[in-house]
Amino acid sequence: MPEVDAPPSVPRTQDRMTHDVWLPEEIVALRAEARAAVEKRLVPHAREIGEREESADSFPWEAFRGLADEGLFAVPFSSEYGRGLQHPMLGTCTVTEEIAYHSSSMAGVYDGQCILVPQTLTFATDALRARLIPELIGGRTAFAFATTEPDTSSDLTAERMRTVAEDTPEGFVVNGRKRWITNSIVAGWVSVLVRAGAGSNRATMLLVDLSSPGVRIGTPDLKMGHRGQITADIEFTDVLVPHANLLGTAGGGLGVALSALVRGRIGIGAAGVGVAQAALDLAVERLRTRHVFGHPLGAMQHWQFTMAQRATEIECARTLYQKAATLLDRGDRSAEPEAAMAKAYGTRLANDLVREAIQIHGALGFARHVGETGESVRLEEMYRDAKILEIFEGANELQQWIIARQLIGRDVTG
Repeated sequence: MPEVDAPPSVPRTQDRMTHDVWLPEEIVALRAEARAAVEKRLVPHAREIGEREESADSFPWEAFRGLADEGLFAVPFSSEYGRGLQHPMLGTCTVTEEIAYHSSSMAGVYDGQCILVPQTLTFATDALRARLIPELIGGRTAFAFATTEPDTSSDLTAERMRTVAEDTPEGFVVNGRKRWITNSIVAGWVSVLVRAGAGSNRATMLLVDLSSPGVRIGTPDLKMGHRGQITADIEFTDVLVPHANLLGTAGGGLGVALSALVRGRIGIGAAGVGVAQAALDLAVERLRTRHVFGHPLGAMQHWQFTMAQRATEIECARTLYQKAATLLDRGDRSAEPEAAMAKAYGTRLANDLVREAIQIHGALGFARHVGETGESVRLEEMYRDAKILEIFEGANELQQWIIARQLIGRDVTG
């Protein structure tokens, strides 16, 4: 059987089609730095990450710690611990896009480690932050973020939640189960949303040491895609959590979770842009080099107009996530509609473009590898990966509802 070759690299249309007119210089420089780091630390492992089945031993530590060693986990943090960028959210989303260009599932891992969890840690005590942030930045410890349960996901109202924390003199005693939790099989800590008592209609956010007695990590989920973003249940049985591990205030956990999820949605929008850009680049190269009926495939006006439209949409999607991230960096907490737009638009575009890129490649796009030659263009992997972007961190239908509430008014939409 022939050796399977890595998919060939293709020219980036972004380099000649996109002009970073308004971006801060630090972000332009960070994109170049992140691209080089991803090429060095992630690309050699990306195809294996995308194809191997999830297991307790398959977490992509080499790529994970490689990106940390390059300083990319420090991007979200102030100069006290990290890079001290003036635009940390914009910077983190820019890095996410660059990672997603080569591995959507690793962008999901990065989102949890460097967007969701860091935001929850802004509500932690100074002592916890001083202890844990250096571990996060150095990649020594993986972190997890847990809101979803078997019976609740997009709906995070406390009444739906079955994971409960009872406040006792010794600390919070947690019982329940969280599902689809990224990094859980290897994480040292998890930021977890719980119901604030069995009869409460409020939620609390806690930082839980996953080595605590009573914590059980489930078997890794076997998913269609995003195989590098390994998920598994976390089960809590009478887990004692110190009062010092409270994130924010007791009963105020939903606000902590939503502040993280708004940021996460922008990050997933950026990941969608990275996937869409990679698909566009593969499609354009195929249109230029594949000949049918004596002409390049790109001579067909249908594909010319389709790709022109998609290139325009990528520009729009990139601008949406950049605008939403910049609003947060300016301290504007009203970025919720832009975050929802960035997530819904960027992830839908990723799915549309990957599907069209497969169509342009024909059977080669549908194949994982060509048996006789080992050829691969990784579109099969990208197609499997892209779908989850429309689902997690708030399904796209929820994002449309968020936009509609702002547009029409909650008195009408509910």
